[in-house]
Amino acid sequence: MARASARHILVKTEEQCNSLKSEIENGASFAEIAQQHSLCPSGKQGGDLGEFGRGQMVKEFDTVVFSAPVGEVQGPVKTQFGYHLVEVTKRSD
Repeated sequence: MARASARHILVKTEEQCNSLKSEIENGASFAEIAQQHSLCPSGKQGGDLGEFGRGQMVKEFDTVVFSAPVGEVQGPVKTQFGYHLVEVTKRSD
């Protein structure tokens, strides 16, 4: 079964999501941005969600995690919770 590890940043607006993505692309630390801005409790751990299998996360999130290149920040990804920046840190098929 496919497994992945990922980290994410959850915010309320697409605008904020795009702004934070620009900061990360310009050299800001993903983990520090997650700690400062993420609405998810995982923000305290730099956005780290640990390892999980396909189908364990909401559909939109799951689709990105199991298709995006490892180590590349994706987003904004809209879910019922808000807007996410997602980085797959490891994946095994």
